[in-house]
Amino acid sequence: MRPNIRVMLLSMIPPVLLFLVGVVLAAGACCDGPFFRWLGAGVAGISGVVLGTFCYLSRLPRLAYRDGHLLLYLRSLDPIWLPVDVVECFFLGQASTKMGKHADEDVEASTVVVRLAEKANEWHQREVKPLLGRWCDGYITIHGAWCEPLNVQRVVELNHKLAEAKRQRSVR
Repeated sequence: MRPNIRVMLLSMIPPVLLFLVGVVLAAGACCDGPFFRWLGAGVAGISGVVLGTFCYLSRLPRLAYRDGHLLLYLRSLDPIWLPVDVVECFFLGQASTKMGKHADEDVEASTVVVRLAEKANEWHQREVKPLLGRWCDGYITIHGAWCEPLNVQRVVELNHKLAEAKRQRSVR
């Protein structure tokens, strides 16, 4: 499951603008003097690093599968490696999020909920970024605002991929 590219692109607007301002200053197109050139170079360099980080983050999935594990990118650049045998199913849900026009306004957003096996107690709680989701009581809730558009068809695809991954593991 990919991240929400629209949100990533919107987040890149300020660094792009700062980068352009930095380039103009470094080129001496609007202000003359070494101070402005160095300032422009610094602003362009820092905003370039920020843009590179955004580009890297936009390529990281929210969910991925590798070597019998579901990889969950919900806290940092390093995924949480969850054994696929622990995952029972995915389903579509909804949760309140503080993404309204006002800071105290709740907005309903789609979520993907990952249900974990009851017997896998060691996986029932994990710390994740609250902005990206929640992980408690054997359920992982991934906020839809930060991933590709969610719908029933996408969740059905995830469940088919999960079943296929479990079949492949049982054959081995």
